[in-house]
Amino acid sequence: MIARETARRILTNAVGRKVVVLGDLMLDQFIWGTVDRISPEAPVPVVKVARESFHLGGAGNVSANVAALGGTAQPVGVTGPGPSATHLRETLTRSKIAADGLVPVEGRITTVKTRIVAHGQQVVRYDREQDEPLGEDTVARLADKALVLCTSADALVVSDYEKGCVTPALLSLVLPAARRRGIPIVVDPKPGSWKSYQPISAITPNQSEAARMVGRPLRTDADLIEAGRVIRRALGGPGVLLTRGEKGMLLLEEEREPFAIAALSREVFDVTGAGDTVAATLALCLAAGASLRDAAVIANAAAGVVVAKVGTATTTPDEILAAF
Repeated sequence: MIARETARRILTNAVGRKVVVLGDLMLDQFIWGTVDRISPEAPVPVVKVARESFHLGGAGNVSANVAALGGTAQPVGVTGPGPSATHLRETLTRSKIAADGLVPVEGRITTVKTRIVAHGQQVVRYDREQDEPLGEDTVARLADKALVLCTSADALVVSDYEKGCVTPALLSLVLPAARRRGIPIVVDPKPGSWKSYQPISAITPNQSEAARMVGRPLRTDADLIEAGRVIRRALGGPGVLLTRGEKGMLLLEEEREPFAIAALSREVFDVTGAGDTVAATLALCLAAGASLRDAAVIANAAAGVVVAKVGTATTTPDEILAAF
């Protein structure tokens, strides 16, 4: 842990920092209701719908977390045409997040994850998505938007959900330019093309993703430490923050011993979007001048707050400080 006053200083310095969030934008739709009977047509619950709500998912949720912590989020990604794209833009606007980094692509589906929730429990989820890699013209348009926004940014987050937006071609155009600007670059990864995440400051795989990245199961702490070291070497030495759910996190940095961070949440209701919270908090704290270790501790506290909430959630500086 770090002192609460240290965390307070970092979070105060983070207010107003601009973070560009490049990646897979999604819309999380929640249909809320109750269940009091089983369908006579099949052994499934009948949900009586009471209401629905829309939240930002993926790179959008990273942006929402940046905004909730007092930063200025600038998402960059693609949408399709139609009502889902309209809902996404409206949800960004309600969250006071600019939507001018969105690139509409004809013939593409805006990713929507629909969750039906009854009595606080998820009954079923269904996804509408298209994960083919973006075409060359769209990659160029996205890169142009990201590069322009990075000229005035304090940090960059790459939010990769393997929905086709984050391609090696896009990364090769954006990451070196962002590094030349000298801003922190944080990647919330997927294993598919992870060796293209270069150059970066930090990467935040969970244990399952890390196992896929190194191609072997991670059964012990020693396995996890070695996997982190393999990932660091392959990517040129960024900080590796391995997230481990109820076991907390493990940070590996150059020439420092592995640093274990215990989980803070007493109760876990929903892990939806916790990785987004970690990436957003880590990037914003680094933008505020925090060390990677202090930023990781604060990101761990932020994750502990959001997993105690139902649905796609964000957290505030006050909630984080209360966890210390």
